[in-house]
Amino acid sequence: MSEVLVPPLVSFTIAIALLFIGKAIIERSDVLKKYSLPEPVIGGFVCAATVAVLYYVFKTKITFSLEVRDFLLLYFFAGIGLQADLKTLIKGGRPLFILLVLAGTFIVLQNVVGMSVASAFGLDPKAGLLSGSVSLIGGVGTTLAWAPTFAQEYGISNAMELGVASNTVGLIAACVIGGPIANYLLNKHKVAPSEQEDVAVGAYKDHETTIELSHFGVLWAWLVLNVTLMLGYSIGESIEAAGIKLPLFVSCLIAGILIGNIGRALFQKRQTKAKIEQGRKGLAMISDICLGMFLTMALMGLHIWDLDGMFGYISVIMSAQILLSLVFTVLVVYYLMGRNYDSVVICSGFGGITLGSTATAIVNMTAVTSRYGASPQAFIVVPLVCGFFIDIVNAIVISFFVGL
Repeated sequence: MSEVLVPPLVSFTIAIALLFIGKAIIERSDVLKKYSLPEPVIGGFVCAATVAVLYYVFKTKITFSLEVRDFLLLYFFAGIGLQADLKTLIKGGRPLFILLVLAGTFIVLQNVVGMSVASAFGLDPKAGLLSGSVSLIGGVGTTLAWAPTFAQEYGISNAMELGVASNTVGLIAACVIGGPIANYLLNKHKVAPSEQEDVAVGAYKDHETTIELSHFGVLWAWLVLNVTLMLGYSIGESIEAAGIKLPLFVSCLIAGILIGNIGRALFQKRQTKAKIEQGRKGLAMISDICLGMFLTMALMGLHIWDLDGMFGYISVIMSAQILLSLVFTVLVVYYLMGRNYDSVVICSGFGGITLGSTATAIVNMTAVTSRYGASPQAFIVVPLVCGFFIDIVNAIVISFFVGL
């Protein structure tokens, strides 16, 4: 087996090319358009499949240098915060609490399913947690944190492999199901799309406007984003010094909310409508590019061969987890989140919460809103639940099940 390490600049360039490939494939497929599958997902899958062929057929392991990937996500969430209005945040208080309760309930169900399937395969029931909320809601970070405990204290020697394989399948599924869920709910319940075409973050809708994206708009957005990231780092360090571990993208989201709302209060009346609109367009463009590049690079880093030797078990347990996510989203989340367009967008991202990651949730919601209209509430509620609150709940639930 030969190994090839792709340098950072080449990896970044390949990611850009994959975004173009994804866009070209979707433009030629009515099915992909209908179900709002994101362009980065298609391009990333093309890369992951190619890398898998090189591994299995030509015995060559390709590893991309993706150090810049997580930094791109910070830009995106800083953009979300900058566009978040405090009035929208206040309105989002109740939906945020409801979504957190739903996510917490799902964590318990997910672990019950995982332990049940593991027992059916004759494995230690605790192994099912590795294909439950440890790897799916917790992601790779939680998997890496818990795997040594499962291996050393409970004798599950392949704990790391089980967790990583489950996370890989969950990430792929989360990327695929968001658009179809939204399409199904919109058609079944005759939900009216949003009348707000101007998507503040994520893909900008192509509609006629007298104000075009300008050099000023991009440069202003770039400056404000960098200032927001610097404040986000400071907020993260301060919170960590207080003994609380918070994902850095949440710190950048909070920083964006502070800078955006203070800036609008102090300077909005002093700026012309054209400059405000140019700045908003600059933020939307940079945010969209950064999110697309992040997810493309995340899928580029998938190692399909991590599933080797566990195909039967992983197939059954992940099929059960994906089905649980679909049923829970359509029959529970949609109704309790308000049965409106915002709830549809949140549902499109719920698979990202329960099977993949915050990034997949946001990408799915971006794909839906770019077609049907904006949902500011969803873009605030889902990241806060994904990035902070749910990690606390998940840690408590995992500890409970481990102690049984």
